[in-house]
Amino acid sequence: MTSKTARPRVLIYSHDSFGLGHLRRCRAIAHAMVGDTDNLTVLILSGSPIIGSFDFRARVDFVRVPGVIKLRNGEYTSLNLLLDTEQTMAMRESIMKHTADIFDPDIFLVDKEPLGLRGEVRETIDMLKERGTRVILGLRDVMDDPALLEAEWRRKKAVPALRDLYDEIWVYGLPQIHDPLEEIEVPQSVRRKMVYTGYLERSVPQALPDIGLRDSIEEPFILVTTGGGGDGDLLVDWVLKAYESRRAPEIPALVVFGPFMQPEMKAEFQDRVDLLDNVTAITFDAHLETLMEKASGVLAMGGYNTFCEILSFDKPALIVPRQVPRREQLIRASRAQELGLVSMLTEDMAEKPEAMATAIRQLTQQRRPSQVVVPGLLDGLENVNRLVAMHLAEGRYGTSLPQVARQDKLTVTSADSRRRAT
Repeated sequence: MTSKTARPRVLIYSHDSFGLGHLRRCRAIAHAMVGDTDNLTVLILSGSPIIGSFDFRARVDFVRVPGVIKLRNGEYTSLNLLLDTEQTMAMRESIMKHTADIFDPDIFLVDKEPLGLRGEVRETIDMLKERGTRVILGLRDVMDDPALLEAEWRRKKAVPALRDLYDEIWVYGLPQIHDPLEEIEVPQSVRRKMVYTGYLERSVPQALPDIGLRDSIEEPFILVTTGGGGDGDLLVDWVLKAYESRRAPEIPALVVFGPFMQPEMKAEFQDRVDLLDNVTAITFDAHLETLMEKASGVLAMGGYNTFCEILSFDKPALIVPRQVPRREQLIRASRAQELGLVSMLTEDMAEKPEAMATAIRQLTQQRRPSQVVVPGLLDGLENVNRLVAMHLAEGRYGTSLPQVARQDKLTVTSADSRRRAT
């Protein structure tokens, strides 16, 4: 069994069937953990097809399992292999369990899905719990509309998992912005497990490779980002129509299509961009933070990671939230606009070229997030590190370790008391 005092280990599960959100969040958390604890090793289990495009700090590595993709009917299918779904899922589950068996983590952090994709981490959780591993669920600030989330979790038997399998539930946000389990019927024992950490602050990586555009782009400009890009075609279309209109904004725009945008759609957009003097486009930059830092403002769909970056780099932001199949982005953007952290344009307005052009012109004039005081807003990574240190100091369940000074958990916001993160 792993020596908790010498070389502690954290295993992170990120199903990442398609998109960048879960992967980028887990990567940020892993980097913060190893930056805080010299002898800590973190391993990420991921199904992301582009995880190899990202760089990782020393003592952080990943195991990539076969990818799957969610179809429009809600079913999953293999992303690249000529295998049926059941075979692909069996491979994923086997790889994850055997990896966890050998890696033998002190902490197992599961991102978003309490039982994993189609229940694929249930056996791994059971195995690790028998060894005394701390099992933690990490949730973003907003999951979905309560009615939709409740139906989904009932189907997936998520609430019993929260009650019976998890030692703690970390919410990467603040209760004064949103409660991810709002209106969801869960036992009080689950509520007592919830700990609000604050949002996950991002920074610009050091010693980045030169990709030309990153250093040569002229300022000022607005950054238009669609995240992974798999569902970002509407936003890009509306932005380009605004720049093609007779009231086109004067400030240049840099559009990042995203790695998962359909090739034919991307080619069509690139043809339109080539006809515009003040719009530039790229497909993907694994270090989007560098472009975010340079931008005068950000226009985005408002996923969790982009929201964290907007707060971290203190950028005026216009959010055009996606409303289907999840209402997550709409809920987050609406609340953030109420607090004055961002401005929001609904889809019915964004599709009107003049309305979009006006919103872009006003973007750089609006106030920055730092002008709104929200205690503990960006303390997420710091508080995650404190929680990790606390659990490592306590050791695995059923083990006897020398007493180690504990970190004070009360500095993190618990759901039961609604204390503010400091």
